[in-house]
Amino acid sequence: MKFEHVCLEALAVALPEEIWTSAEVEERLRPLYDRLKLPAGRLELMTGIRERRMWPTGTRPSDASAAAGRAVLSRSKLGAADVELFIHAAVSRDMLEPATASFAHRKIGLPGTAQIFDVSNACLGFLNALTIAAGMIEAGQIKCAMVVSGENGRPLVEQTLRTLLERPLTRNEIKPYFANLTIGSGAVGAMLCHRSLVQGHAPRLLGGVARAATEHSELCQGDTYGAESLAMQTDSEQLLLAGVALARETWRDFTKEHGTDFARYICHQVGSTHRRKLYETLGLDLGKDFSTFETLGNTGSVALPATLASAADAGAVRPGDRVGLLGIGSGLNCLMLALEW
Repeated sequence: MKFEHVCLEALAVALPEEIWTSAEVEERLRPLYDRLKLPAGRLELMTGIRERRMWPTGTRPSDASAAAGRAVLSRSKLGAADVELFIHAAVSRDMLEPATASFAHRKIGLPGTAQIFDVSNACLGFLNALTIAAGMIEAGQIKCAMVVSGENGRPLVEQTLRTLLERPLTRNEIKPYFANLTIGSGAVGAMLCHRSLVQGHAPRLLGGVARAATEHSELCQGDTYGAESLAMQTDSEQLLLAGVALARETWRDFTKEHGTDFARYICHQVGSTHRRKLYETLGLDLGKDFSTFETLGNTGSVALPATLASAADAGAVRPGDRVGLLGIGSGLNCLMLALEW
């Protein structure tokens, strides 16, 4: 896919104030660690994640998405009235029906003329939503879209802690739950528009390439657990191998379309092992990476775009830079996008 007229007019994050360190998570698991004789510090050592953030108990995904929507409007030179398409693109949803976009739309105060819906595709949802909005802008159907994602990892992590403490699991049986302990919370919002609406300079979305490997759809599965909880089990080792293999195939096609001249790469924020393996496999310079997993953990669909926003705020991405977004999500699905900052 290629885009000629689509700009990323504004990008903003909204983060919870409550911080959970990996040491604190392990302290809550002390009975399990003592019973299985597990060394303290393994969570941070294996993932590189020092801490993650959590929304207060009772926070709805639409609350998080609305916070991101208000944040991106405060950065944008466009207004709420300009938004013709609104997408909530998180894994987290308020309920099955109606769309979480309905609640976030009301809380942000967007116009009734905006088309709204949810897009859900594991950790890739936000990038998928960008391409949907970009395609509609390119086709002349709309001129301005807002994409938001609000992920609430608290119900999943808290249920995982209860499961690990209440069940007499063995060392081998706790492995599918380990990835859950890396999950954090956060929200991100983007304003996309036709370049004719841009005042001054804005990054351009150039295009991208997507690939799927659905034979691996059982490697990571999550679902509701009771009224307010979530459950997920992951074969982390096989998911890493299959994900990197899919990324290698996608990268081959992506570079045919968009070349290899990138000043910065932003990949999905899983942890240090995943990042190292991905960059080694693709033959990329790790010095061009920018990461946030150390302090935010894995925030699902928020992770990659929030890291892009952090890189821009830190001056790690400058006007004129070409940026490669290397997204991947369980399913398995991979989407790589090229930006000209």
